[in-house]
Amino acid sequence: MTDSQDYLYPRGRYHGEFKPENLAFNANLQEFAQRVTYICALQTNGKLTPEEAYDQISSLWKQLQTSKNQLGIGDLAEELEEEDW
Repeated sequence: MTDSQDYLYPRGRYHGEFKPENLAFNANLQEFAQRVTYICALQTNGKLTPEEAYDQISSLWKQLQTSKNQLGIGDLAEELEEEDW
């Protein structure tokens, strides 16, 4: 990444349990947080109405939930399998 991309789209290091799905979800979660920050700033500065900001954040939240479900993060079946070990 270039310096400007590092500044505009910062990424924190992942310190949780390493699984590919956890790493992918963490990246999605960081992107969600960054976009919500931008939407809040635009709404605060009058560039978006509160309704537009809410709709955009709601849409991003649904995308994050879909990502979580597709990656199988927090599946009850997965948790039960881990307890059996």
